[in-house]
Amino acid sequence: MKTEASLPKEFEDALRAKLGSSFDSFVASLRQLPPVSIRLNPKKSFQLNGTPVPWSKWGKYLNERPVFTLDPSFHSGAYYVQEASSMFIEQALMQSNDLTKPLRVLDLCAAPGGKSTHLLSLLSTDSLLVSNEVIRPRAVILSENIQKWGHANVMVTNNDPEDFSALTGFFDVIVVDAPCSGEGLFRKDTDAIDEWSPANVDLCSQRQRRILANIWPALKPNGILIYCTCTYNEHENEENLLWLQAQHDLEFISLPIDESWGIETIGKANAVGYRFYPHQVMGEGFFLAVVRKKEEPQPHRVKSKRSLPLASKKVAEQIREWVKQDDLQFFLWNDLVYGVPSALSKEMEAMIQQFRIVHAGTPIATMKHEKFIPEHALALSIDLKKACFPQMEVSLENALRYLRKEPIDVGAAKRGYTLITFKDLPLGWMNVLDNRSNNLYPKEWRIRMADR
Repeated sequence: MKTEASLPKEFEDALRAKLGSSFDSFVASLRQLPPVSIRLNPKKSFQLNGTPVPWSKWGKYLNERPVFTLDPSFHSGAYYVQEASSMFIEQALMQSNDLTKPLRVLDLCAAPGGKSTHLLSLLSTDSLLVSNEVIRPRAVILSENIQKWGHANVMVTNNDPEDFSALTGFFDVIVVDAPCSGEGLFRKDTDAIDEWSPANVDLCSQRQRRILANIWPALKPNGILIYCTCTYNEHENEENLLWLQAQHDLEFISLPIDESWGIETIGKANAVGYRFYPHQVMGEGFFLAVVRKKEEPQPHRVKSKRSLPLASKKVAEQIREWVKQDDLQFFLWNDLVYGVPSALSKEMEAMIQQFRIVHAGTPIATMKHEKFIPEHALALSIDLKKACFPQMEVSLENALRYLRKEPIDVGAAKRGYTLITFKDLPLGWMNVLDNRSNNLYPKEWRIRMADR
């Protein structure tokens, strides 16, 4: 762990001036092990003992860090390993929106998926989440984590922020977890200390302003922008938001919080935000602010140039037996049948035609020679009707073999596609044949860690 002497001088001078007598406590906190926190998936039956994260309904602190890679429940989407401070987005969303109503939400810089999976747990099922990541390999990881969470009212896109400016007034909520200089990560990632410099702070601030300028047109009047970073300095936080206010009509939203949480409420000019320091909260460095757009509406209508092919009635009838939701609409796209909520089909269809899509809705099945091969995303979906498929509960040893995409003994399992479960949580599919079985776990998802 880095020591006080290792901190960049410019960073130390600025933070010492800001923190005063508590600066030494801040430095001491960097030498301590960071707390371990996870967030449960409320749609999957799983319990994990831990101390509650005070600002999140499903957040838990663990007493020690397990080897998450070797926990099949983690791969089933039963929980997400997430830093506790960033779970504060729950308060930001709940206190600034009516979550009983359908909302269109954009998580702009979403990889690896912590905030997007959190948003899915908070939003109504008739809300649409667009989870975007500009860097393609990170977008693939984001898609994996979204599929594990199991919701159908989401699509993962791989676009630049400026691409969304064409969707004038489309989103009710936009979350910008902006790329930053990473000051709040000094305890967990000591490389962030070596990479820090005043020039990099300035570079990040300018990039963040470009992102905010690009995305602002896509936010509807009276819509909510949630802006957050994992850094402390004002250049990347308050000053950026005051700059945005100088360009546009907006108001800052105050969030009532419990003083015992240790979160610092900050104000600069009329800006309001919330800053997390590791010596004051059980979490890493973090900043968050919420603003409401106060501008006149501009007309916008979701346009679709052409319709994607709906699955045939015969296909839809068979696939519908596999899912709980009655209101899913089924599309056929490159021999892949995927389901989206009917109420969101027009919006999602238009997005598919205009943006680079990694995945949309729930991939249900691939059609091959008039037969259906169930998709891995279906196994992890909260809408799966498990009773429609043979099931095989496996031990921890066999669960790990399955997750490594190794063969496992299926005994006298019934021929056909079999759902592999661990502690009653689906992990994926096996295709049981007469004399053998095929492990259908996605090869790009397989774990490579040996048992300990």
